Amino acid sequence: MSTIYDIAKKAGVSASTVSRALNGSGYCDERTKSLIQKVAQELNYIPDSSAKMLRSKRTKRIVLAIPDICNPFYFDMIYGVNSILEKYDYLMILIYTKHSLDEELKAIQNVKGKIADGMIMVSFNFCEKNIKAINSLNVPVVITNKYESAHKNDSFDYVYVDTYLGIKMATEHLLKQGHEKIAFMGGNMEEQTGRERFLGYRDAIIDAGLRINEKYILQSNYTESGGYTCTRELLKRESLPSAIVAANDLMAIGAMSALEESGLRIPDDMAVVGMDNTQSAIRVTPKLSSVAMMQEEIGRNAAQILMDNILNENSEKKRVRLLPRLVVRDSSVQIG
Repeated sequence: MSTIYDIAKKAGVSASTVSRALNGSGYCDERTKSLIQKVAQELNYIPDSSAKMLRSKRTKRIVLAIPDICNPFYFDMIYGVNSILEKYDYLMILIYTKHSLDEELKAIQNVKGKIADGMIMVSFNFCEKNIKAINSLNVPVVITNKYESAHKNDSFDYVYVDTYLGIKMATEHLLKQGHEKIAFMGGNMEEQTGRERFLGYRDAIIDAGLRINEKYILQSNYTESGGYTCTRELLKRESLPSAIVAANDLMAIGAMSALEESGLRIPDDMAVVGMDNTQSAIRVTPKLSSVAMMQEEIGRNAAQILMDNILNENSEKKRVRLLPRLVVRDSSVQIG
């Protein structure tokens, strides 16, 4: 493998001049720099990234921790993050935390071990344990939910889409179509995300002057099979709802499968609205109405804030709220 000394010898310059030319540090006239770059290419020179990291005290890597690698929601977020990192020649380390607090704490501990210069963390449930661990890190962190500790001295930034508003919009859309019996399918309501989404549904129903029917509220695990199972249970009720609002597209698609299997037509017999507006929403029949959760924008915003912090270009903590957008399709057309 060629070294800067091999390049220096062939180019007839000093090793320090080669170093300045290739690293862009210090003065080097354009003619000499062009010659050195040409010789480096001829010799197939590959920079020693380990040495560069030692000098800069940066790994040129960031961690993105996500709870589910199978949910297409995160694909656009990953794309958004990477589109920013590429501009800074940074690499992404993807950590799958399996919707587990223990795995999240392991991911945070790995970052503490200096494997990366910063971290973007996605979680269904930011709580005292994982927030305390994040606050103990000495590298920049951006989380993707709103969280404010009681002490008001958090060390992280956050970027989030208002998931409460998203479900409220979906429920209000069904109410405007004339539906009064609306079921809700969501995740664990003891977790932050599950609780926020349920509250959006609850408040929309109450604001419409209707009563909450506990039999229309079902919990599962944000998967297609979870939505399918919830719907099978729902169909056993004596009085059926005329519409379903699901906490994500996977659950909504599972619900649609169960309805179709039972001989019910969508939206004639039961309307369905999902959340996330993934590509899957337009690949099912009928096409699924869904709430766009701006996942690519979350990724881009989170990555830019993180890079600004890593490069010491931002000192103030950022609190960014993005607004969801309802996309109406065939699964929730107006009744009557």
